[in-house]
Amino acid sequence: MNALPVHTRRRGWCPGVRRPMATGDGLLVRLHPFAGRLTAAGARLVAEAARAHGNGHLDITARGNLQIRGVSDETYPGLLALLDRLGLAEPEGDGPHRLTVLSPLAGLDPLDRFDPMALARAVESLGAVGNGLAGDGLPAKVFVAVDGGGAMPLDGLGADLHLTAAGTGGVAFGVPSAGDLRGIGTASPADAPDAVRAILAGFAALRRTGGTEARRLRDLGPDLLDGLAASAGLAPGPATLRRGAPPRAGILSAADGRAVLLALPFGRCRAGQLIRAAGWSERYGTGEIRLSFTRGILLPGLSDRDVPALLDEARQAGFVTDPGDPCLSLIACPGRPDCAGAATPAPADALRLAAACPDLLAGGVTVHVSGCPKGCAHPGSADLTLAGRPDGRYDVVLQGATRDAPLLHLSLDELMIRLMPAKTSHDLGAAFPERSR
Repeated sequence: MNALPVHTRRRGWCPGVRRPMATGDGLLVRLHPFAGRLTAAGARLVAEAARAHGNGHLDITARGNLQIRGVSDETYPGLLALLDRLGLAEPEGDGPHRLTVLSPLAGLDPLDRFDPMALARAVESLGAVGNGLAGDGLPAKVFVAVDGGGAMPLDGLGADLHLTAAGTGGVAFGVPSAGDLRGIGTASPADAPDAVRAILAGFAALRRTGGTEARRLRDLGPDLLDGLAASAGLAPGPATLRRGAPPRAGILSAADGRAVLLALPFGRCRAGQLIRAAGWSERYGTGEIRLSFTRGILLPGLSDRDVPALLDEARQAGFVTDPGDPCLSLIACPGRPDCAGAATPAPADALRLAAACPDLLAGGVTVHVSGCPKGCAHPGSADLTLAGRPDGRYDVVLQGATRDAPLLHLSLDELMIRLMPAKTSHDLGAAFPERSR
């Protein structure tokens, strides 16, 4: 039950249960349950722990992890002991706390063309202590998206490696590149875990030997990527194309009936909301909740008869249930002051922008407001990405992510003036004529 001493903690890594991160509202403790799955009883205990040991606020992250906020140095030891007893503390050691991200429908999606849960378990075992990768210097932020081809595409996650369903019944390997996925080859489902091991181990070796300074596999140049693909024995395959954005709320088909995806504005969740969701999963579903990479909660195993009652209760509890709700096009991190690394109050600024251009959001144009260039809330691309600067202005990126070169720097008021007339994606481009210069 070891934890990093408080005085040696720093910002900039991937926090966990054993290694919390100091931020604006206290220590942030991040849980990494496999496939984002929690039992109703486990979710209830986590929510109660967030009240007892934190400030009662939680975040669901863009990888389907769960963050407890506002933990103090005095309350942290008790929280660590509780989460360790529940089996929710990550293994000791460096490297990724969880290697894979899946659709919350994984294992239940009738549209999946291979078993993503089985493949993800095999990939996760590669990072276990004693299996090589955990001690080979693989950066903690590296992760693999395992997408069986179902109803919730993972294309926009910004993973280092995307495993998707190939048309031949195999697994296509892709890496994000210029707003798309660049295919680097294919493997059979049986051979895919060994290929993933070879690629990740090869990347770690390149870093150890000075072959690259890239901190993420996705940032390697094409020649190095092709070399890793060849060393992994991948067969040539077609280009991997994006499949579009996943639903962020609403009713979904599942093998065991219906599933309901409940959205949370900006992924912020109160302890009481998580307790309510746990109760609904017991009353209407299978007694399980699944944290979604869309920063919401999926409840599986529902009957058509119970769905209307659940949706009504969820709306009253502050969840978004309508997939067409304009607020789902708006993404923001906790921002200042909750995050010590943020330069701007991202949620408040995002809401002001939403009030200035409601038609733009209603049309499905995505806007990501980040308090700093890290882009924790949304590592992928958005139609409009704004990254907070120390001077209070925002770096402006069109059709890109926070890591992309900004078009210009504007204050919030300047942004609102430009966006007020915008109603469509075409209008969005016209609001920034500098792009065509």
